Amino acid sequence: MKDIIIPVDFSLHSEYALETGAILAKRHDATLHVLHMLEVSDSLYSISNTQNTNEMLFLLALAKKKFEPFLDKDYLKDVKVKSMIKHHKVYKEVDLVAADVDADLIIMGSNGTNISDGIFAGSNAEKMVRNSATPVLIIKTEPSKFRLDNVVLATNLSLKSVPAFAKAKKLCNSIGSTVHPVYINTPGKGFTTSREFNEKRKAFTAAGGDEKVHFVAGVNVEDGLVQIAEEENADCIAVITHARKGLSLFFRGSVSEDLANHSEFPILTFKM
Repeated sequence: MKDIIIPVDFSLHSEYALETGAILAKRHDATLHVLHMLEVSDSLYSISNTQNTNEMLFLLALAKKKFEPFLDKDYLKDVKVKSMIKHHKVYKEVDLVAADVDADLIIMGSNGTNISDGIFAGSNAEKMVRNSATPVLIIKTEPSKFRLDNVVLATNLSLKSVPAFAKAKKLCNSIGSTVHPVYINTPGKGFTTSREFNEKRKAFTAAGGDEKVHFVAGVNVEDGLVQIAEEENADCIAVITHARKGLSLFFRGSVSEDLANHSEFPILTFKM
């Protein structure tokens, strides 16, 4: 892990993301690219006049003024930090920066109430998770002694998800994480028998997945994931996302949002 993107809005949860990035950067000799988005209205781009220019310059100067004290943290000592300010759409710009520096990870802060109410207002955080080709780590609490030693990686055993599953395992293994792949079985329409699970796992393994997928029963998917995460003393829950179906390819409803609402576990997402 060499390059980490951290979008910030100078809030407390931005600081949680920044401190998490510092911990990972020190362990892996990575560079932090701290990015602030001005999020100015489209009218400032579409209409060129003196008033708009002055407003842009004012917002830019204000952001630069906030950056210095925000980055003046003891935990950033000896960490390579590059700060930048961008002026366009949050999730698109962050992804472009991530691609430009070939980032290994994006870290975003969330207040734990709703994944869209964390580091950015509106749906930017959700769009970032849904569309980013770079893995996204969502942090909701102060990262005291943050580690990624144990990661629970959820899978629905679909063959389409194998490349993303392999990418997730590769990243986790590269930073020394022990990965616990899990399949969550729930009652009702999505119920899977042991025979069906074994057949799915066999096909998943043959396609390049992992035969060591644990079969976990839960009242719902969130319950099952939190249950196994607690049993394994996990540091993080990893899920695979889908660009057209919100935060999770294999979950119905808003499971990842529910995880953000009701679980203190950091959430690591990988786009399929």
